[in-house]
Amino acid sequence: MLRFVGYGMFGWSAEIAWTAAYALVAALVQRRAVDLRLTGRTYLWMFPIYGAGGFAFESAHAAVAAWPLLARGAVYTAGCFAIEYVSGLLLKRLTGRIPWDYSYARWHLHGLIRFDYVPVWFTFGLLLEQVERVLRRL
Repeated sequence: MLRFVGYGMFGWSAEIAWTAAYALVAALVQRRAVDLRLTGRTYLWMFPIYGAGGFAFESAHAAVAAWPLLARGAVYTAGCFAIEYVSGLLLKRLTGRIPWDYSYARWHLHGLIRFDYVPVWFTFGLLLEQVERVLRRL
């Protein structure tokens, strides 16, 4: 249960930081007023998705721990895309909407995942290796 909560909190925190940083960069690039409050956001639905996804990550990490960094990152990226796609599809069927609808983006698949987020999920997966180490010590 502690690891589930830990992964859920890490995912929430990372998403809030990501959305705040994304809004800041977008404002700078588009030469709009910058909101220095750096407001980020997430969804309640994301906590159980990140929490359960953490356990899927642990299985993947155990299988690829000895692999080179680029290979591990590629596996984590594919896993993040799979979890994001399936959980988005389930949420759409359950609620009628996708909380993170990416339909507006150029490189999306059914509005559920964005292929231009490969570096984000790659990095997120490698960070999860460190999060897992900390959570297992607790």
